[in-house]
Amino acid sequence: MAKIPMTTPLVEMDGDEMTRILWKMIKDELLLPYIDLKTEYYDLGLEHRNETDDQVTMDSAEATKKYGVAVKCATITPNAARMTEYHLKEMWKSPNGTIRAALDGTVFRAPIQVKGIEPCVKNWKKPITLARHAYGDVYKNTEIKVPGPGKAELVFTAEDGTQTRELIHTFDGPGVLQGIHNTDRSITSFARACFSYALDTKQDLWFATKDTISKKYDHNFKDIFQDVYEKEYKEKFEAAGLEYFYTLIDDAVARVMKTEGGFIWACKNYDGDVMSDMVSSACGSLAMMTSVLVSPDGVYEYEAAHGTVQRHYYKHLKGEETSTNSVATIFAWTGALRKRGELDGISDLVVFADKLEQATLKTIEDGKMTKDLALITSLENVTVLNSENFIKEIRKTYEALV
Repeated sequence: MAKIPMTTPLVEMDGDEMTRILWKMIKDELLLPYIDLKTEYYDLGLEHRNETDDQVTMDSAEATKKYGVAVKCATITPNAARMTEYHLKEMWKSPNGTIRAALDGTVFRAPIQVKGIEPCVKNWKKPITLARHAYGDVYKNTEIKVPGPGKAELVFTAEDGTQTRELIHTFDGPGVLQGIHNTDRSITSFARACFSYALDTKQDLWFATKDTISKKYDHNFKDIFQDVYEKEYKEKFEAAGLEYFYTLIDDAVARVMKTEGGFIWACKNYDGDVMSDMVSSACGSLAMMTSVLVSPDGVYEYEAAHGTVQRHYYKHLKGEETSTNSVATIFAWTGALRKRGELDGISDLVVFADKLEQATLKTIEDGKMTKDLALITSLENVTVLNSENFIKEIRKTYEALV
């Protein structure tokens, strides 16, 4: 069988730990035998980020702007323990945060539904799509560890030199400070992306923040969303029979449990991070969720929404067998390949992506799955496969389909 050609490369961002191992397995077993794979490769493994002073992360973001489509493996965001483990020069920021800030996009995440894996929330019949703002807030924060007594102020200096000051806190002892920001331009792009995606997918849209407490910061998000809706999307929503509404994040969390799903839930950056993990876990596993970053310029970056599976990696290093779910990483590749095929007019690439996703789900529905899914499936007499054999089984299923 001739390999499917590619004309424009994908930006390939390799990652860390167990997901890096899976990344190579997926390429070797599921991609390279069928595609003349063209990628511009960037190693975002923590060791290489440290060697390049994290310049490689910015380079990968710029390459994504150039080529239009990227696929990213899960990466480590270091903490104090990782500083020691990897002998880091400094505590590098989240690569995802850096890339999202560079692209100024919106992350859309939705559960991957498969027969035999029912949501923990019994009335969820349809996927809930999380729309996560991908710029600013805690992911672009500035922090200070306060050594002792003193006064902390928030200061803005305008171009003409005039200053606006607000007292944050008068410390009587040690503490911590954190400064976060966002921009009206980015919030407006976020709003437009959410409304457009809702129209494209014919789903209602919720937006939730904590404006009762954050009366300027969060309220600004609420006001911009309402303004964009009224001026640009209200008539389109009404014509399509769709609903947009704002609610407090507290109310949204309570309300979401009682719905049947089938809507988009837009959240600020951190809220979207946490709530997408909740939804994906309730639908079976953190490894059963698609994630795509869409920029205002139409640039796409596909990724797995979960972490690097550190515990399994340490077992792998000891030579012990692991049963790590690779579905989200496979779907990151298929999402990127499908979009590349659509943009370049290569229908065979689109069909390949569809077939590989179909094969992945059919493998699970046939009772062959990783341990995390076997523990929660309603299917009987399932076969638990290790990390490598699960991917090889998907290859067998794919070849049977084609």
